[in-house]
Amino acid sequence: MGKIMMLNGSPRAPKSNSKQYAELFAKNVGMPTEYFAINKKNHLELCEEMGNFTEVLLVFPLYADGIPVTLLNFLKTLEKHPPKQKPRISVLINCGFYEPEQNDVAVKMIRIFCEQQGYSFGSVLRIGSGEAILNTPLKWFAIRKIKRLAASISEGHGKNLKVTMPLPKKMFVQASTTYWLNYGKRNGITREQMETMEIEKE
Repeated sequence: MGKIMMLNGSPRAPKSNSKQYAELFAKNVGMPTEYFAINKKNHLELCEEMGNFTEVLLVFPLYADGIPVTLLNFLKTLEKHPPKQKPRISVLINCGFYEPEQNDVAVKMIRIFCEQQGYSFGSVLRIGSGEAILNTPLKWFAIRKIKRLAASISEGHGKNLKVTMPLPKKMFVQASTTYWLNYGKRNGITREQMETMEIEKE
């Protein structure tokens, strides 16, 4: 029977949404699964460990429309120190945008790496509204897709999955605006200051 290596590529892995998604995946998969968080010091150790697994699930957040530097640097090491037996690589990616398609470029980056380095590419789950969906009763929609991802990896079927909060986009934007205004207020930032920051960014 195969084994799955879950690699958390989030820069804040110990307290990340990616860790929560990895935990949900582990609860819903029918294969032995081990979890590892990528950090600056364990690249070579993880490259060596990877040879003991038939499947790798990369779990990470979208960063600036691409993969986070934590994962990017690990892939650079993996390129130079590949395992003798290369596992199949799948992806579970989440972003704060409403549209799961925002994750497409990051997924393509992983696909290209697999093609160039000789790894089979497995399944993908793109999650939109990542942080918000975890903290509401609508979390069930994400769990349902995570179960499908787990089944596809266990059965060796490549699936292309996506999920977001089942809300009208306008309602999602209103709710997210309220959330960030309240977040700023708790940290001593007024609405006017936040609007000024937005103007400066433009």
